[in-house]
Amino acid sequence: MTIRFDGRVAIVTGAGNGLGRVHALGLAARGAKVVINDFGGARDGKGGSSEAALKVVEEIRAAGGTAIANGANVTDFEQVKAMVEQAKAEFGRVDVLINNAGILRDKTLSKVEMADFQAVVDVHLMGAVYCTKAVWEIMREQNYGRILMTSSASGLFGNFGQSNYAAAKMAVVGFMNALSIEGKKNDIRVNTIAPIAATRMTNDVLPEAMLERIRPEQVTPAALFLVSENAPTKTILSAGGGVFTATQLVDTAPVYFSDKELSPEALEANFAKIANWNTARPYADSNAQVQALIEKAIKSMQA
Repeated sequence: MTIRFDGRVAIVTGAGNGLGRVHALGLAARGAKVVINDFGGARDGKGGSSEAALKVVEEIRAAGGTAIANGANVTDFEQVKAMVEQAKAEFGRVDVLINNAGILRDKTLSKVEMADFQAVVDVHLMGAVYCTKAVWEIMREQNYGRILMTSSASGLFGNFGQSNYAAAKMAVVGFMNALSIEGKKNDIRVNTIAPIAATRMTNDVLPEAMLERIRPEQVTPAALFLVSENAPTKTILSAGGGVFTATQLVDTAPVYFSDKELSPEALEANFAKIANWNTARPYADSNAQVQALIEKAIKSMQA
């Protein structure tokens, strides 16, 4: 069945360039009315201009689609609320939010200034929080919403010189985990994409030969799937170069130590058993994980 967004209204942040632009074009081509949000800053978040957002709006309109531009800075909650109010006034609802806006200020922890660390966290994490908070009640009232977080391999697995970026990118996964539970009864589905694509964010980070093989257009199908009507929820998809993987947080089977056995030395001696990834499995929520540990403790004490 063809995935369409007819009658749906989408907000895409950071949509003036790169992945956000392609996500927005893809939504519009499939029938969505799109709010093109872009602060217009440089890759490090400095500066600001509405020119990029307006160009994407022109592209969409030239192709017969419907779009408006918005220059809100996602780190300013008042501006974000005004953006959502504009979308509601213009189109009557908000069905899809893609939290794509991002900046880079790469330095090792020993060299990074705390202001730069904070700026990256503010855009990636708090920008996603502010935008999500601003649309949440609308989506609850209409009993429908699709929200996409943007993470990264740096957040999921780590990368040298990106402690600020990695911290923020892993944080949005935790945000998704909680919201996918909170939004369930109102059919608000929350997912995460971890893209690999040639954009201004990666132009001097990845080798040129690789950049030629990882176009943003190869990532957007995953984004559109994750905000579609039949999307899953609490799902992380990595996407790049036409290749896709699913990522989960998993836990190994609980290993019990009695009070008599319990010591740091016992943990060291049995660490291979504790970290036996052949026993790993995901949990629906934190309660399920805690319950598994407590049940193991109770059964072991009774044995």
